[in-house]
Amino acid sequence: MGKKEINAIVDGGKATAGPPLGPALGPMGINAGQVVAQINEMTKAFSGMKVPVKVIVDTVSKSFEIEVGTPATSELIKKNAKVEKGHKMAWKEPPVGDLKFSSVVDMAKSTSSKGNSSTIKSRVKEIIGTTVSMGITIDSKKPKDVQKEIDKGEHDSKMV
Repeated sequence: MGKKEINAIVDGGKATAGPPLGPALGPMGINAGQVVAQINEMTKAFSGMKVPVKVIVDTVSKSFEIEVGTPATSELIKKNAKVEKGHKMAWKEPPVGDLKFSSVVDMAKSTSSKGNSSTIKSRVKEIIGTTVSMGITIDSKKPKDVQKEIDKGEHDSKMV
């Protein structure tokens, strides 16, 4: 029979044996408790965020391996800005939170394999673009102003 994959989005450090994991693992003869415990250990650093995980089950040997993805950019922004959610109409509302530019650079480095960006600078701009729609400022500045500063090279030394 071979290998089967289960893709799921779980709460970091708080996965359960309920849907979608338990019902998918049960018929394969895999102990859902063991899988959940390992997922929770691997995702505890992402506590409070939705995290994509892939469980690869070998249906012959009844073994499994887990791959943890990177949370969505908006999840990382919310955690770093310490907000529960962004604005639905950010252009009309006052900012809900603020990020330090250094936090944006750290996020860009940790998620450099995501998105279409090939450089840290372009990934930083991508993240800042997401903050625009969420109503989050960067060092108390409008995100679009920070993007203009990046285009002028004003932050190049910080993105190394």
